[in-house]
Amino acid sequence: MTISVKIMTNPAQITAPLGGPLVVALVYDGLCTFEFGIVTEIFGLSRPEMGPGWYRFSSCAVDEGPMRAHGGLVVTADAGPELLEEADIIVVPGWRGIDSAVSDGLCERLRASHARGARLVSLCSGAFVLAATGLLDNGVATTHWRYADALRTRYPALTVDEASLYRSHDGIFTAAGSAAGIDLLIEIVRRDFGAVAANSVARRLVMPAHRTGGQAQFLERPVARREGSEIAPLLDTIRASLIRDWTIDDMAKECRMSSRTFLRRFTEATGATPGDWIIAERVAAARQLLCQGAARTEDIACAVGFGSAHTLRHHFRRKLGLSPTEYRARFIEENSQKPEAA
Repeated sequence: MTISVKIMTNPAQITAPLGGPLVVALVYDGLCTFEFGIVTEIFGLSRPEMGPGWYRFSSCAVDEGPMRAHGGLVVTADAGPELLEEADIIVVPGWRGIDSAVSDGLCERLRASHARGARLVSLCSGAFVLAATGLLDNGVATTHWRYADALRTRYPALTVDEASLYRSHDGIFTAAGSAAGIDLLIEIVRRDFGAVAANSVARRLVMPAHRTGGQAQFLERPVARREGSEIAPLLDTIRASLIRDWTIDDMAKECRMSSRTFLRRFTEATGATPGDWIIAERVAAARQLLCQGAARTEDIACAVGFGSAHTLRHHFRRKLGLSPTEYRARFIEENSQKPEAA
């Protein structure tokens, strides 16, 4: 069964016209419904509390005729690509496939829009569309980590940062996959309307108030122990004594195994080497301490077994993309926001 959907301007804009930036999302055959949906959610919903200067939202078709979207939908849009000439922000919500060509006409319209000052935004595989314009050459962009190698190979003049949630430069914004697109769009709201407006949008989405673009796309988290594993008691012992300088021989002795057997059993039980697992546990413990009080970074580093603030900062940033100070500041900011009344 096919369902036909017509994408229209927010009805609230008809009865109470808005005067803010015009956001235009591309609609194409093979439309990624999640990415398009979050653009609509953030820029297209009625938000009377934001006043008349809030975003105007529309969409434009870049392909002719009815277009299919993921999930068995057929979509049409009110406007064609000529609407891009009026847009203040143009969003490419994914793309129909990383091997799908981008028309010369669309590339030219995007280049012209950027030249007159419009901001260009891509979500997930939409980075391939912006890369095709040449506007990302000699710059840095991100996309979903699964597509990073393909983007890097196809556009060697572009530096691909697959570790970040989003990147921005010279009016061009790129986001990694799925939920990272929400983070980027909230960041754009923050830049345009301030932290209070961005936090209000985030609360309605039940999202963190702000995640910086430099955070990792995914976290290497400590693997939960396997119940019944002969390694499990050791994991509890290490968690209770992270300050100890654990060696392979120490851990093997705790398990009454040879070092070789221990290494094999530990990796089977946790999916990580002992060294990597302990580092991940120490970072997790440091995160808790950072959120619980105002202890100095040096003291936290010693408490979790890193020994120095420098070592803590190194592993913290490598795992989370933030320094301990940045992480604590974000936690305090998010928890200082008063929840909206029910």
